[in-house]
Amino acid sequence: MKIVVTAQEADLEGPVDPRFGRAQHFVVFDSENGTHEAHSNEQNLTAPQGAGIQAAQAVARTGAQAVLTGHVGPKAFRTLEAAGIAVYSGVNGTVAEAIESWKTNQLEPSSKADVDGHWM
Repeated sequence: MKIVVTAQEADLEGPVDPRFGRAQHFVVFDSENGTHEAHSNEQNLTAPQGAGIQAAQAVARTGAQAVLTGHVGPKAFRTLEAAGIAVYSGVNGTVAEAIESWKTNQLEPSSKADVDGHWM
């Protein structure tokens, strides 16, 4: 299973980015083989609007089945939900810590967005 973690840096030791749509990177972790790769989200860092939707579409293209992030807005949440991607918000610490929390079932999937749109 592939999961995406929003990240401030392009590695496992960097902190989870609290923003979904404007996260600096998406770290894609494959739980089946333990590998990961980072994808830049540069195109959405300064987008005047639509960053959450575009980020959700980019995450869907990775084949991810779950997203771990600090916060997610309503449009991004609906886009992820429509793609069948589970959202886990309120996640913090390092990317590696977030992945470990997910692997050990310490995280609960979100049922809705946890911030209003255009949250920074």
